[in-house]
Amino acid sequence: MEWYLGVWKKFAEFKGRARRKEYWYFVLFNVIIQMVLSFIGRSISQNAYTILTSLYSLAIIIPTIAVGVRRMHDTEHSGWWLLVPIVNLVFALTEGTKGDNKYGPDPKAISETPSSITQ
Repeated sequence: MEWYLGVWKKFAEFKGRARRKEYWYFVLFNVIIQMVLSFIGRSISQNAYTILTSLYSLAIIIPTIAVGVRRMHDTEHSGWWLLVPIVNLVFALTEGTKGDNKYGPDPKAISETPSSITQ
């Protein structure tokens, strides 16, 4: 949960790097939240489902793009690679560059916890 909240603390930060752990925990929690919203919304009504999922999807657009760009930076690629479907998945799965790169210091070297990454 800390990794998910860590992304929200840096919700519009496109500079720097994001570890695989940070990126994939954010994706995992978003999938879980979407499933919970779907379950809750469908048990109430179709309109509630549409409203809940639409509001949540709108709320996570910028943090999702930001963490994706930072993830691309960790593999020493431009954030524009997010626009290329299969390639961005490969980069997101790839281990980040060890040590500093042109996008910033190695997030693994900084710390293991997201609370200290939000400097």
